[in-house]
Amino acid sequence: MRDQRRGRKIAMSPAEVDAFLTEERTCRVATTSADGPHLTPLWFVWDGQALWLNSVVKSQRWTDLERDPRVAIVVDTGHEFTELRGVEIRGRAESVGEAPRVGTPDPDLATPELLYARKYAGRDEMHYDGRHAWLRVTPEKITSWDFRKM
Repeated sequence: MRDQRRGRKIAMSPAEVDAFLTEERTCRVATTSADGPHLTPLWFVWDGQALWLNSVVKSQRWTDLERDPRVAIVVDTGHEFTELRGVEIRGRAESVGEAPRVGTPDPDLATPELLYARKYAGRDEMHYDGRHAWLRVTPEKITSWDFRKM
């Protein structure tokens, strides 16, 4: 993974990035469609190594990523300028498991599904609707900022 070069004074430490991505609930996913950039909000989980997206299979985002797996994802928060914090992840999305997901046991999905169920449903079991599937984004570059450090 490439190191962050600019803005090191306000960059988050690896532990801060992990805590931030574990805590926050909504990311913005940028893909490239045939018509140009496509940006959508989405829920996610972070397992410490990869960011996992639970995406509708029949979505523009899914279609875009089948054509071009490159993706940029931003997770950010803050209201006032001096409160702004965020993380940008650049990488490639890859489908993991059945698509759409109906719940066939898959050891590769055990951790992200447990994290997702706990984060968004407050339980230890995943709900499957037969429309969503998993995308794993392994970061090639992570850029972070925390303006509270200024």
